[in-house]
Amino acid sequence: MTSTPNLDVSAAQALLHGDPAIQVVDVRTPAEYAAVHIPGALNLSLDQIETHPQRIAAAAAGPILLVCQTGGRATRAYGVLTGAGLDQAQILAGGMNAWTAEAGPTARLDGRPRWGLERQVRLVAGGIVASSIAASLRWPRARFLAGAIGAGLAFAAVTDTCAMGMALAKLPYNRGPRFDLDHSLAKLRSRGTGGESQEQA
Repeated sequence: MTSTPNLDVSAAQALLHGDPAIQVVDVRTPAEYAAVHIPGALNLSLDQIETHPQRIAAAAAGPILLVCQTGGRATRAYGVLTGAGLDQAQILAGGMNAWTAEAGPTARLDGRPRWGLERQVRLVAGGIVASSIAASLRWPRARFLAGAIGAGLAFAAVTDTCAMGMALAKLPYNRGPRFDLDHSLAKLRSRGTGGESQEQA
């Protein structure tokens, strides 16, 4: 694999077509994965990766391509896994947003559309800001809550992290059908030894 961990969509598609041993690992929540994902992708959510980095790194017998919604969570997963000894990982730059914008092939486990975490963060943050500004007409100090949200969003942009998104990921709406870790790791091992990747169900 190339030395840079980031691949744009066209480079990722060429890599996937040229090397069938590469496993796409989707690090989003199970609900996001169920709504739309790259065909053949394996769902190992970021919280699973952060909880079991050594097990997952050891199971990755072949190269993997990490995918999330925009690239932030995949970058975080990359750091965790390479720290655990994985040396054959790359990241889809721009995540599923870039993939779908380039009309990349997609699959889904159910027909119900779901909002991605980034969209949920915008809704919650915008709702809090609007509510606090309205409340400040009666309680002036409420405007400080809007300022805190703005500061939090600026910090999230600078650090490429999002505490609100991580909190929302814990909600039942975003949990979806969680996949058995042992089953997922068996598929990861199989892919690395020449086995065929299959959709999780």
